Amino acid sequence: MANSKKAQTKVVGTTIDAMIKEGKALATIWKQTNSLKDTTKAKGFDTRLGKLLQQLKASSPVDSGQISRQTLTTHGVHIIDRRRRSEALWFVENEVECRDFIAKSKKGFTSLTALQASMRKASKEAESEAPTTAKAEPVEATPTKVEPSNVGQSPVSKQVVFDKLVKVCDANGIDILELAEMIIDHSEVGKYVQYTETSTEVAA
Repeated sequence: MANSKKAQTKVVGTTIDAMIKEGKALATIWKQTNSLKDTTKAKGFDTRLGKLLQQLKASSPVDSGQISRQTLTTHGVHIIDRRRRSEALWFVENEVECRDFIAKSKKGFTSLTALQASMRKASKEAESEAPTTAKAEPVEATPTKVEPSNVGQSPVSKQVVFDKLVKVCDANGIDILELAEMIIDHSEVGKYVQYTETSTEVAA
């Protein structure tokens, strides 16, 4: 077990040393590299820088996902322009798509900045040209019959009531005279009840 731990420590140490050496080497040449065709080769500057940053990012705390300033300084890449570091990391993380886009391009690109901008533009154009899902037309509800409101209307005259009563009787075969007798009886009963209640109150 002891030998295994020593071997593991040696491997990790060697890896870190190699990464620091790579970072410092990149820091010394980054201003000398301008041709995108050269920098994006397998051993090109941007490819090497992106892969180094990818390793540093993977070893960063999971909750942040960012490479600390201290880590960048330790590996000597802190002096490389922040934008150049960001573009190199983006290129490596999207390497397959980037290389395919470069291969299909007729004009070519002078920098990762131009490549990134062109790919974003193409992505937006593709989204705008994609057929949109047709929206379902809203179904109109069948309007319900609204009963006329009597609120705010003027009182109905006796003549109007009589005319309507005659029409209802005629339409339903009702003898209007019999109906009149029923109305009189109803009225007489009402008066009798009212008279009885009044007499009882006076007697009490």
